[in-house]
Amino acid sequence: MTDKKKKLLLIDGNSVAFRAFFAMYQQLDKFKNPEGLHTNAIFAFKNMLDVVLKQEEPSHILVAFDAGKVTFRTKMYGEYKGGRDKTPAELSEQLPYIKEMLQDMGIATYELPDYEADDIIGTMAKRGADDGFDVAVVTGDRDLTQLASEHVTVYVTKSGVTKLEAYTPEHMQEVNGVTPTEFIDMKALMGDASDNYPGVTKVGPKTASRLIQKYHTVENLYEHVDEMKKSKLKENLLNDKDKALLGKKLAAIKCDSPVSLTMEQVAYQGASVADLRRFYEKMNFRRFLSDMAENGDFAGKEAEGKQLDFVKLEKAAVASLPEAKEIGFYLEIFGENYHLAPFAGFALKIGQQIWVSRDVDLLKEKRLRGFLENKTIVKNVFDLKRTTYGLHRLGIEAQGIGYDMLLASYLVDNENNSNDLGEVVHQYGDYDVKSDLDVYGKGKAAAIPDDDAVFFNHLAGKVAAIDQLKASLLKQLKDHEQDDLFDAIEIPTARVLAKMELNGIKVEAKTLQALQKEYGDRLKELESKIYQEAGEEFNLNSPKQLGVILFEKLGLPVIKKTKTGYSTSVEVLNQLKDKSPVVSDILAYRQIAKIQSTYVNGLLDVIDPADGKIHTRYLQTLTATGRLSSVDPNLQNIPTRTEEGKQIRKAFVPSTPDGYIFSCDYSQVELRVLAHVSGDANMQEAFKTGYDIHAHTAMKIFHLSKIDEVTPLERRRAKAVNFGIVYGISDYGLSKNLGISRKQAKSFIESYFDQYPGIQAYMDQAVKEAREKGYAETIMHRRRYLPDIHAKNFNVRSFAERTAINSPIQGSAADIMKIAMINMQKKLDELGLKTKMVVQVHDELIFDVPKEELETIKQIVPEVMQKAVSLDVPLLADSGWGHNWYDAK
Repeated sequence: MTDKKKKLLLIDGNSVAFRAFFAMYQQLDKFKNPEGLHTNAIFAFKNMLDVVLKQEEPSHILVAFDAGKVTFRTKMYGEYKGGRDKTPAELSEQLPYIKEMLQDMGIATYELPDYEADDIIGTMAKRGADDGFDVAVVTGDRDLTQLASEHVTVYVTKSGVTKLEAYTPEHMQEVNGVTPTEFIDMKALMGDASDNYPGVTKVGPKTASRLIQKYHTVENLYEHVDEMKKSKLKENLLNDKDKALLGKKLAAIKCDSPVSLTMEQVAYQGASVADLRRFYEKMNFRRFLSDMAENGDFAGKEAEGKQLDFVKLEKAAVASLPEAKEIGFYLEIFGENYHLAPFAGFALKIGQQIWVSRDVDLLKEKRLRGFLENKTIVKNVFDLKRTTYGLHRLGIEAQGIGYDMLLASYLVDNENNSNDLGEVVHQYGDYDVKSDLDVYGKGKAAAIPDDDAVFFNHLAGKVAAIDQLKASLLKQLKDHEQDDLFDAIEIPTARVLAKMELNGIKVEAKTLQALQKEYGDRLKELESKIYQEAGEEFNLNSPKQLGVILFEKLGLPVIKKTKTGYSTSVEVLNQLKDKSPVVSDILAYRQIAKIQSTYVNGLLDVIDPADGKIHTRYLQTLTATGRLSSVDPNLQNIPTRTEEGKQIRKAFVPSTPDGYIFSCDYSQVELRVLAHVSGDANMQEAFKTGYDIHAHTAMKIFHLSKIDEVTPLERRRAKAVNFGIVYGISDYGLSKNLGISRKQAKSFIESYFDQYPGIQAYMDQAVKEAREKGYAETIMHRRRYLPDIHAKNFNVRSFAERTAINSPIQGSAADIMKIAMINMQKKLDELGLKTKMVVQVHDELIFDVPKEELETIKQIVPEVMQKAVSLDVPLLADSGWGHNWYDAK
C-alpha cells in the first residue's frame, strides 16, 4: 500500500454505540438473538461501519472506548458528566459484543484508564496527521469537531448512524463562526449540559461565538475584559472566570495521552471470515450472512467443514448395503419449495458408516426402497414433511420416520427456528457442519458445488449431525416434559401435513378468470369516477400524488404527515371517508386492487396444470405459539371480511363433479381455553350453559339482568373486550378499536374483571410463573421462553408479560387443532373413506368429500374435533358444506 492511500479511521465507540442503540430503539423487541440478547445497537453499529468503510477505504482503523467513569477530568471536577442517566441495561449488555464483532472484522479496539475515548482519538489523530495519514474521525459527539484540520475530517452522526455530517475547518467556521481550536474556548464560555460542567452565566452559543470571534481565546478575553463596557455580560464574565478557565481544561481533548499503540497495530487486515460468520449466526443477523454470500465473501470457502469418512454409493453396491433396524437419512432438495425444487443428492447412515450420492434415482432401487418403505426400520431425518414429500415425488412412500431433528430443536427453543440444518447445529455449539448459505451461496448465485469432496462431505456432515444430536435433544424434551408433545403431537402432525400437501385442493381457473374480468372492470369504473371527483387524472398508486389531490386541491384536513409528504394510509383515509366521496372510492379501489393482484392473479399462477389443484406448504416451525402457517400460496390469508374477498372461495371446489367441500371450525376456542386455564366460574358457566359468550359478557359488563336485553352494539363491544383481553389490550387500544374514549374503554375493562375475577387472577399468576421459570407453557407443555420478563425497560418488560399471558392460550388452541387433525386423519383411515383433509385455516378444517360420504362426514368431523381434548368447558365445532368453499361457510 502506497503512502498516497494511507488513511486512518478513528471511531468513537461509546458515542456511536449510544446513537446506534437509540436509532433503532423502536425495534428493540425485534432485535434479539436466540439467547434473548438485545442486538439493535450491534446491528446499527455494523450498518455504520459498512457505510464508513465503503466511503473512506481506510488502511488503518481504531475504535476507541471509554475505560470507565473515573478520568483525569472527574478528578479535576467531581461533577463532570454527573448528570447523565445510567446507560440502559439493554445497551450495556451489547457493548462487549460490539467489541467482539470489531475483533472478528479485523478492527483494533483500545481503551485507556483515566482517559476518555476522545483523548485516545485526539492522540491518534495527531500522530496520524504527523505521519502523513489522511484521518477520518466518526463520532456521535460534536466535542470531537475541535480535531478538524487540513488532514483530519470529523464525521458526526445524524438521523441515526449511517448519515454523517463532515466537519472540516471551513465547515466549523460556517456552523459555529469559529475555528476548530477556538471551539474549545467557545465551549468553555457556554459550558456543556451533557458533560455537566458550567460555563459563564447566561452565555449561550451565539454570545460565546461572538466573543471568541473577537478575542480568539478565553485567556485573551480575560486580558481585555476590563476594556468592555459595563454590562450584565461583563459582570457574569468576571464572576465566572474560574468556571470558564476550568471549562477550557475540561473541553480540551488531550492529544498527547499515553496511548501505547503503534500505527502497525491498527493496520486494517480485513475480517476473519469464519469468525465473523459465526458471530452473525450467534446474533441471528441473517441479512449480514446473506450479504456475505452475495458478495462471495464466504460462499464455498472453508465449506468442507470437518472431514468425515464416507463412501460414494454406486449402483452396484446398493444391493449389498447391510441390514439395519435404524438408519439416518438426509435427502437434499435444492430450494425452499420442496414441492418443485430439484433434487441434489442424499446421505444414508447405518451404524457408523455413511454413504452419499448425487443420484437420487438410486433410492428407487429395491434395497434402498425397502429401507425407506419399511415401517419397522426407524428413520431419523431432519425434516419429516420435506423428506416424505420429496420421496413421494420419486415414487417412494416413506414409512417409519420416527425422529425429526428440526421439530425436536423447534420444541427445545421455538424462538430459534431455522430450517437450515447447519444453522440448527450451530445453536448447539457445533461448527463442523456448514450452513447451506456457506456451501451453496444465495439467490441467483446459489449452486451445488461441482467438487464431490466438498458436496459429499457436506451431506455426510448433515446425516451425521442428525444422529449425533438426537440423544441430547430427546433428553432436553424429556426434561421439559415435552417428549409426549414431540411424539404424540408434532411428529404425527408432520405426517398429516405431508398428506394434506400431497392431497392439494382443486381450484377452478375459470371462476378466478371470471373474477379477474369482473374486478378489472370494477377497477376501471372506480378509476374513472375518482378522476372525475378529483377533477384530473393522476397516478392512483402514488401516495405523493394522491396526497396533493386530497390535501392541497380538495382541501381535506391533514391528519398525518410523513417524511415525504402527506400520509394516505388506510387509517388516515378511514378518518376522512365522511369528508368526501372520493376517499371512499379510493379505499374501495385499493381493496379490490389488492384482492385482484394478490389472490385472483396470485392463485391463477400456482394452479398445478397436472391435476388442477393448489398444493400449499405448511410451516410447522415458524411461530413461537405452535400455530401453523401456509405459504406458496398462503391459503390462510384469503380475505373474509369483504364480499369481494369471500368470492375467491367460490373457486375452491371438490375433486369430484358431484362432491362437496366440507368446513368445520372451532367456536371461540381461545376463549374456551381461557375459561379452562383461568377456572373463572362465570365464564365457565356461560360456555357450559351454551350462552352466546359475547352476549353473556355484554350482560355482565353492562349490568343487564337478561341476556336478551343486550343490543348488537353492546355485543360488538363485549366481543372486542373478550378477544382484547386475551391479547393484553390496553384502554388506549380498546378505545381505538371501538371508537370510544379511553375513560369509557377503561371502564369496560374494569367491569370485565369485576365480572370475571378468575381472568385477572390467571393473568397475575401467568406473569408470576413466567418470572420464576423464565418461560410460559401451554397445557401440552409447549414452552415460550421470555428472556425480557425481567427487563428494566418498562415497555420491553410489559411486552414479555403480555406474551406470558396470551402464549399459553394461543399455543393451547394450536395444540388442540393439531390433535384434532391427527385424530381426524386416523378416523378417515380407519373407516377407509375417500374423503381427504385438504386445508387448515387456524381454527378451521376443510375437507374434499365425495357425495356418498357426506352424511358420514357431517357426523364424524364435529364429533372428532369436539373430543380432541377434555377441558373444563365443552369444545364446540360448527360445520357447513357446499359445492365450493364459499357455500360451505
